[in-house]
Amino acid sequence: MESTPSIFVTKSGGIKAPFSSEKLKQSLKRSGATPELIEKILPELYKHLYPNMPTRMIYKMAYDLLKKSSRQVAGKYRLKQAIFELGPSGFPFEHYIAELFRQAGYTTITNELMTGHCITHEVDIYAVKNKHTYIIECKYHQLQGTHCDVKIPLYVQSRFEDIAWKMKDTDNQSQQEYQGWLVTNTRITPDGTQYAACMGLKMLSWDYPAGKGLKDIVDKTGLYPITCLSTLSRHEKYMLLEKGVVLCRTLIEKPDLLTNNNIISPRYDLAIAEARHLCENIVTLEWT
Repeated sequence: MESTPSIFVTKSGGIKAPFSSEKLKQSLKRSGATPELIEKILPELYKHLYPNMPTRMIYKMAYDLLKKSSRQVAGKYRLKQAIFELGPSGFPFEHYIAELFRQAGYTTITNELMTGHCITHEVDIYAVKNKHTYIIECKYHQLQGTHCDVKIPLYVQSRFEDIAWKMKDTDNQSQQEYQGWLVTNTRITPDGTQYAACMGLKMLSWDYPAGKGLKDIVDKTGLYPITCLSTLSRHEKYMLLEKGVVLCRTLIEKPDLLTNNNIISPRYDLAIAEARHLCENIVTLEWT
């Protein structure tokens, strides 16, 4: 294999950083690419690298090369971009996160109006399991490089405290535990993370907590969004999202959703096969 190029690339936030072949290898490996496939892809990709190349272009090149060999592996590789495509309104992202909590055993309600001690709030996700009650705020961003700074957890924590105050007053005989959550598809700044840890606000982002971030949960549970599917067009995915379909698993359980949207063979068969491969390792995971 060709030697690794020693160049700087441009990350999504505009920051220049040395190109890391090791990170690229790990992301390909995590997606299920075999060592042989990785050895095949990297030299092809290296041929097109140039100084200050945007990392999103490197990602797209790797994805295109993967797709030629394995649509299933390519679908896993594009998970981060697929979550960015749960939009543009942000409601599909909320429904997707609610599904992750349901998989962990929680009963969930989305877009619930809840009365606080001071004012009424619209809560993105209200989740309950046994004695645990979660008030969850989702912050969806369409653009990579956008981070949640400390103002976001400050805002989420204040809303949670107002709601929890009212709930405790109303239900003062129960042993229920109340917990605020902030879930985002991007990253959280260090001061935001520090504040949340100090206040006891739970957070979930693309790579936080370490080893238990959004990417880790999805890889371990197999709950991939339909936007991972390379066999469907962007328009077809949005049509399904508008009908509340966010999981590949749903297409396996209700394949008529595809035919009802004029997705017929042979693309129907390809979409079902790709969805089955992505969902083959679905497990119940106590990630919360």
